[in-house]
Amino acid sequence: MAGKRSDSIDVLNQSLRERTREVEVLHRISESISSTLELEAVLTQIVEVVVEVTKADACLLYLLSDRRDELVLRASKNPHPKLIGRVSIGLGEGITGWVARENVRVVIPKNACDDPRFKLFNRLPEDRYQAFVSVPIESNGEVGGVINVQHKRAKRYGNETLALLSTIANQVGGAIDNARLYEEMRLRALQLDTLSQVSETVVSNRLIDEVLQLIVTTTAQMTNSKICSIMLLDEQQGELRIEATQSLSEAYRRKPALKISKSLSGRAVKEQQPVYVSDVTAEGDYFYKDLAKQEGLRSLISVPMMMKDKTIGVINSYTSSIYEFSSEEIKALQVIANQAAVAITHTKVVEKSFEMQEALEVRKLVERAKGYVMKSRKLSEPEAFHLIQRQSMNLRKSMREIAEAIILSEELQVVSTGR
Repeated sequence: MAGKRSDSIDVLNQSLRERTREVEVLHRISESISSTLELEAVLTQIVEVVVEVTKADACLLYLLSDRRDELVLRASKNPHPKLIGRVSIGLGEGITGWVARENVRVVIPKNACDDPRFKLFNRLPEDRYQAFVSVPIESNGEVGGVINVQHKRAKRYGNETLALLSTIANQVGGAIDNARLYEEMRLRALQLDTLSQVSETVVSNRLIDEVLQLIVTTTAQMTNSKICSIMLLDEQQGELRIEATQSLSEAYRRKPALKISKSLSGRAVKEQQPVYVSDVTAEGDYFYKDLAKQEGLRSLISVPMMMKDKTIGVINSYTSSIYEFSSEEIKALQVIANQAAVAITHTKVVEKSFEMQEALEVRKLVERAKGYVMKSRKLSEPEAFHLIQRQSMNLRKSMREIAEAIILSEELQVVSTGR
């Protein structure tokens, strides 16, 4: 009887220790994720806690994309900074994708790569690890991501560890949602500020080169672009040429013009719709893959610059890692692109007006100078005009300069003779 009572006490003590440990872990997670609303910081803290709790050799955390059609690696330990945001898995693809699609935990104590659902990434050393646990992250009854815990050697996971992992996954789902909401609000505030700056630039009396440079700079800041550029359309040549970029890369600045019929940006012009490519280095229709790899470019969105129903160019925004632009970001980029089109069209009209005023002033000066030449040289009107024109060519001076010189000479002569 005493032995049974002792066994019962041991079970209760074990259960109490497990509950105490669970409460401690959840308390630590709550403290960690409540200390910041920055999504990347939240994810990093989550994987660190999971690794410590499970004594894992690795932990990978994937989140569903905005389109909810694939999982993207967002945090890891061991760290893989060059792969964060670049490794993606389709729903149902590999063990991770299967867990997200089925919303079911998977536990493999050894030889994880032998599982028929396993997918080899090659770039990840974790592909060679033996033990594997994959747990769905839930929020509001829906899967929002997956946490993978891995060990280099075979390992039998205890029920308490598995239960704790599931509890952690459920706990962090809400924190991730809050961090994402905060990120969306921050981006929206940045978008509004950028749109305000662009609007002020458009209505200013700055030179067109300065206007375009300000637009690409503020747009790059808004989208966190590695490179942002404005390309204007040359309809006669059927090409797009870079007119402004915030990039310091001479190689990118010297990039040749793009043919409308053979480029992704050209497709944006023809279709008058934004064109998005998740990875330009793997896109068949992208011509400058070597330059993209050299500059570290991955995702591209090309947005047409529209003035009424006419496209005058595109704004291109490149990111340094695979990035899915949200519908809000695309709308903001389209507004900026259209405002840029207005600025360019307005500036061209103003410049043309200045040119017409200049031409009129030159014509008046030439007419006046021609009258002096006709009078002093006894020449006909055509002869006087040809004389001024010949002097302009011989002296390599503009017609305005020659006319002004003739008028000045005549006025000095009048002053000196007292006429």
